[in-house]
Amino acid sequence: MNFKVGDEVVVIAGSDKGKKGKIIKTNRKENTVVVEGVRIVKKHQKPNGQDNGGIIEKEAAINASNVMIIDPKTKKRTRIGHTTDSKTGKKIRIAKKSNEKID
Repeated sequence: MNFKVGDEVVVIAGSDKGKKGKIIKTNRKENTVVVEGVRIVKKHQKPNGQDNGGIIEKEAAINASNVMIIDPKTKKRTRIGHTTDSKTGKKIRIAKKSNEKID
């Protein structure tokens, strides 16, 4: 999985297709990501010391294959490639459409 927390992504499959958001959490073992504002589910929560109980809405995980990163230059969805930085020699992520570096 080539995604990191904070990446701007768009959902390409499922009931939330077309929605955009930032990645909040990644799970490399299960190949899932949590995107803000996408796949909102209702959770019944018991009261504890800090919060009252009730039904809360939160984002659930979706499979990483159902999202694509947004190209920083063209603002369209793109795949992620890897290359080495000529100055530092470190491996960096690039957008395949525009060859722009992804932070």
